[in-house]
Amino acid sequence: MVNLNGTVLKDAEAAVAIDNRGLNYGDAVFETMRFSARKIYFWEDHYFRLMASMRILRMEIPMNFTLEFLEEEILRTVNSFENNNAALRIKFLVWRKTGGKYTPETNDIEYVISFEKLATPFYVLSETNYEVELFKDHFITSGLLSTLKTNNRLINILGSIYAKENEYENCLLLNENKQIVEALNGNIFMVSGNTIKTPPLSEGCLNGIMRKQLIAIIKLLPDFSLEETSISPFELQKADEIFITNTIQGIVSVTKYRKKKFVNSTAKILLPKLNLKARMD
Repeated sequence: MVNLNGTVLKDAEAAVAIDNRGLNYGDAVFETMRFSARKIYFWEDHYFRLMASMRILRMEIPMNFTLEFLEEEILRTVNSFENNNAALRIKFLVWRKTGGKYTPETNDIEYVISFEKLATPFYVLSETNYEVELFKDHFITSGLLSTLKTNNRLINILGSIYAKENEYENCLLLNENKQIVEALNGNIFMVSGNTIKTPPLSEGCLNGIMRKQLIAIIKLLPDFSLEETSISPFELQKADEIFITNTIQGIVSVTKYRKKKFVNSTAKILLPKLNLKARMD
């Protein structure tokens, strides 16, 4: 089931025009959220990021797009699922209405809410091998647009194909200054001793919801110091630990980069605190 502009439909019944601006011009933004125990994890953060993204892209935000209204629309969509107590991955996609070429005829929007079932009701840390490599064929351009969740994800797609072809679990993306920005599907944190580093938004990394939660958690831990700073590829092999964060998986520990193997001790400290924060938020 999906919610298309307020109407809950079977997937096969939902349709958009072939001149949809999200399809033709990438004129769309989205939020991917985790739903568990009948609540949307970090809903307010997702909502305000979506509103900020729509404003930056000069979309007209409907008057009824309040925090409460959109939460109710998501819950109404989820309730159409027979197992609505399950853990779900929810996607809220917004695009500018059809009309115009590069110059839109209107800034009004349409939206769709969809979901799929997740395997676990809370965040878990996998102990399986997770090898990463740099993706150097294309670069993320640092700047405000790179921090948004738009559907312009060609670098992530090509990087994912590269990872699959070369049997890596993930790739790390670089900006035009050859600095580490993020992974294909999340933000990156690097641990060296008691210092935890993550790239600043000015480097072009996604303004991730899970990144925000982890930064808040780490700042409360007296045994660690956090630095939002540029990370050079040369630093990776000197690190003790690297982990990737996103809203659906939480924390994913990297086990190997080239010849360097990593521990996951910091991730094990952070994960229960993250699960607690998600339940209490």
